[in-house]
Amino acid sequence: MPAPKRFVYILKSIPTPDEYYVGVTSDPKARLTAHNEGLSAHTRGRRPWKPLVIIEFDDQETALQFERYLKTGSGREFARRHFRQTSRQALHTPCEDPSI
Repeated sequence: MPAPKRFVYILKSIPTPDEYYVGVTSDPKARLTAHNEGLSAHTRGRRPWKPLVIIEFDDQETALQFERYLKTGSGREFARRHFRQTSRQALHTPCEDPSI
């Protein structure tokens, strides 16, 4: 049986739009629900959250490496340039999948 897919996700806080959270999961919809229900201490104070980007990986190790990278200085800059919208220029369309 194949291993479950892994997803690296970036969430954007709705009440605090300059706050983001990076994580990894095998079920993005359930994880977003957990964040928005306050089940994560790291995100409880800035909820609700909306998905900004979700990236699917075939294996857990690659997903974990990318998640760790996004949490570094250069990874945060990469995400800012490629995924986050700014008031000056929209760089990437956020994830708009209503099922997530």
